[in-house]
This record gives sequence, C-alpha cells and structure tokens, in this order.
Amino acid sequence: MRSTVSRRARYTGLVLVGALALAGCSDSSDSEEESSDGGGGGDLSVTDIYSQGWVGEQTDEEPTQGGTLTMADYAETRSLNPTESYANGAASGNPLGAVYDVLTRYDFDTDTWVPQLAESIESNDDNTVWTLKLRPDVTFSDGTPVNADAVIGSMGYYMENYGFQALTLLANQTAMKKVDDQTVEFTVAAPWATFPAMLAGGPGMIMAPAAYDDPEKFEPIGAGAFELGNYAPAEELVLTAREDYWDGAPNLEELRFVWLGGDDAKLESMDAGEVDAAFVRNPQAVETARRDGYDGYMYVVGAGAQFTLNAREGRPGEDVRVRKAIAHAFDNESYLERSLGGAGIPSKSIFAESSPWSTGVETPAYDQDEARTLLEEAKADGYDGKLTYVAAADPTAQQAAVQVEAQLEAVGFDVTIDAIDNIADMTSRVYVDHDFDIAQGATSIGNEDPYGALSEWLYSQSPTNGAGYASEEMDGLLRDLQAVADDPEAGMDAMRALEEKVHEDVPAVIINPAGNFVPMQDDVHGVIPTTQTIMLFHDAWKSE
Repeated sequence: MRSTVSRRARYTGLVLVGALALAGCSDSSDSEEESSDGGGGGDLSVTDIYSQGWVGEQTDEEPTQGGTLTMADYAETRSLNPTESYANGAASGNPLGAVYDVLTRYDFDTDTWVPQLAESIESNDDNTVWTLKLRPDVTFSDGTPVNADAVIGSMGYYMENYGFQALTLLANQTAMKKVDDQTVEFTVAAPWATFPAMLAGGPGMIMAPAAYDDPEKFEPIGAGAFELGNYAPAEELVLTAREDYWDGAPNLEELRFVWLGGDDAKLESMDAGEVDAAFVRNPQAVETARRDGYDGYMYVVGAGAQFTLNAREGRPGEDVRVRKAIAHAFDNESYLERSLGGAGIPSKSIFAESSPWSTGVETPAYDQDEARTLLEEAKADGYDGKLTYVAAADPTAQQAAVQVEAQLEAVGFDVTIDAIDNIADMTSRVYVDHDFDIAQGATSIGNEDPYGALSEWLYSQSPTNGAGYASEEMDGLLRDLQAVADDPEAGMDAMRALEEKVHEDVPAVIINPAGNFVPMQDDVHGVIPTTQTIMLFHDAWKSE
C-alpha cells in the first residue's frame, strides 16, 4: 500500500470524516417501513438501545489460538499511512490501530486514559506538561526500537504532513523534548486535561523511522500486533499477526477488513455468518441489530447527525438571521419519522440526555412563525431566499433531502438540492471548495474527550470547521473547556456556556445524538473499545 499524496490531498484527508458523516444517514437502510418499534421484534426501549457500553456478557475463558476475524468496516482503508487516513472507527482507525498500536487508550470501565504502547503518562499540576515513559525493549515490525527519538520523529512527520488532529496539536503549540531514550516530555500552551486523547488517536500511532524515510515509498511499519499481509482494493485488507508483538503474539492468525457498502448489507452478512463483526451507524440498522439480539459495543456520541450551515462571506448563512430561520423551520421529529422510519433520538442538544455532558440548555424550537419573521427580515435587506442543499445521490439520502426542502420551503426559502455521487466529491464540495449552503454531516462527540471533537468542529482555524464559523468568544469558550474536559462536574459551566453559544450563533442545526454500534458474533471475544469509536484487536480471539 504505497502512495504519494499532495499537500491538498493530505488536507482533504483531514476532513474525510466529515464526508463520511455526510453519507452516514444515507448509507444503509432500505427498509423505510421499519420504525423504532420494529427491527427484530424485540422489546428493547430506545433508551435501552442507546446506552453506551458492552451489550452482552464478556467471557473469562482462556483464549483459543488461531483463526481469522473478519470485520465489515465502515469505510475502505486505501492507505496505511496515518497522515493519509483518518484514525476513527468510522474510517481507518481499526486497521491503523492494529498495525501501529496507540501510545494511550481510553478505558471505559474506569473512565480514565491509560497507557497502551506507553508504560505511563503523567502531567504536572496544571496539565501543561505531560511526561510519557515508553515500555522497554519494544520494537517495530522491522526490529528497530520504539524509543523517544522514534516517537518525536513520527509525531513530527505526522504534524508536518497535517494528519488528522495535527492542527489541534499545532494550535496548542505542542512542543516535544527527549528526556532520555525512553521518555518524552510534551509541553502545551494552555492547561489541557485530555491531552492523552491525542496519543490515543492518529498522532499516537507511531511509525518506524524507515516507514517514512523515503516519502515516495511509504511503508506501513508499526509497533502493533499485526502487519500488512495483503490489500486488494475494494475487496479486502488482510493483516497478519506479529509473533514478536510487545504484549505477546496475538491470539488471531489474521485480521481481515472488508467493505460491504450499506449497513443493511453488513447485517445480512452478519446473519449469514460471513463476517464476525461490523460497524453500523444508521439509526435503523443500529436499532435492528440491537433488537435482533447481537452482542457488541455501543458508542453513544453527541451531535451524531447535523446540518452544517455555511457561514462564510457571500453565502446566505453569513447572516445569522438566515441560520436561525433554518433552525426554527426544521422539525427533527418529523424528519426522522419520515426519512428513517422514526429511528433515532430526535434532539437538537449537543449531547443525549444520558450523557454526563448533557447541559439542559434550551435549543431552537420548531417555530415556523419565528422562522418566517427572521427570513422576511433578511429578505428586506436584500437576501433572495435561495439555498443550495448538497446531499448524497442515493435514494435514501435524496428522500431525506426532500424532507429538508419541504420544511424550509414551507417558511419561504427557495431550496435547490444538489446530488453528489461520491464521498470524495462531497469532501471537496464542502470542505475544500466551500460551495454549499446546507450539508448534512456529524461531529460525533465522545463523552471521553468533548474538547477534541468540539474544537475540530467550532475552532475558528480548524480545517474541519465546515461552516467557516469564526468567533473569538467561541475560541475562548473552547479554551475554558480544554482545561476541564476530563471532568463533567467541573466542566459543566464551561460546556453550558459553549452550548448556549452554539444555539445563539447556529453554525449547525443538530438533528440527533447517535449510536455507533459494533455488533459481534457470539464466538468473538477480547476486542477492546477505545476513543473515537476505535476497536483494538491485539487480545481478540474466536472460540471454537
């Protein structure tokens, strides 16, 4: 899997997740008649379904050795270069984590960041200096040592090439210093309570120096439990076990990723026993999988679906009255009912009520009269009422787009729907060319690190700020949250002020929080969930 990528392409790679999210509500269910009461005919409530954590009992049996675990992943991993892929469970995070491992991971049982490839990570009193100590005698798959020089070199390469989250590190003026061969000291510009989250994602997937020594011939050389076996584009990515993995040889012989398109196809393959695990995010598919009795892991994320409103100069959304009119014109309950058969949890709040970060802040009400008033004010100042809504071209996405069009035109907007054929074109349209007024997307904010995702969404200089929204006040609120993002009790005032600002300025209209579910067959064990919906497979095994 060798590749060379231009700076523009790398930048586009940074925002691929936005395009994936744009397709997220349209990539699966063909069963329009299904509702939140349907699926597998089970009696689970929606509250039960969208509850984060393991579904099913975890075994304490001794692992069985050997075999292949096949996962129907969400999106194809076309490059194992972490600067060219997106380290998230909805994109390339699962195979990248398998090849490179991560310096830290999030432990959902203890609600803490814990060392993984690292031996320890500690901070000073105000969380501005973080000290990472590496495990001794760990090697990459080429036999070279995982030491301080390798960590600093890999992270430097990652930031220079604008891997995902690199700009979050750069914006915080992250400095790295070698203390000794096994110790790296990170200094950041302001107190950062969840800094270990950076080391649990793409920046913490450490590449061997030889991997990027020749920029024209990148080689996926990591310290993870698996290494590249075979990649057949659009068919499969096969990773083979490393006998010399630092934590012992994996139980599995192979880890195989396939890409089956929509979530319905993944569940059909699960039902047929053709795959061992899958990543599903469409609300209908999630609820069907849960009611059909699949075990697995449920991630519940804030702002799991939203409409991004282009606030850039020259676009209708530059006028906050237009953005507020859109927010008041949108009825998310009827939208979900008509486009997704009532699946999902309609809420314009950033976080679900079950989240420890739920603020209770009042959200923009569905109020057509208020929407008309705001729109007429904008029209009186010269706005012509026209909006361009970009949506995926598949039938489900177009059906949802028609729902948006109808709601907005009911209050006086004139909406044109532009159908986009593929994710790459959607990425360019929204995040590179900025040629849209409304686009469906997602922020997918995990409870473990709300600062990281919110910064990527709302920080004025973030490349994944699809709206082009810029507010010095919001930048300040993000800094306030950054210092306390590890503690919902201590950080609630900061989060409440931030959410109030979101609903005041309306850079997006939130549709609902979301569940990303990873169903697994009964014989799959030992998979470890971590941040950003990534699963780690170094301890995974299949019973006979």
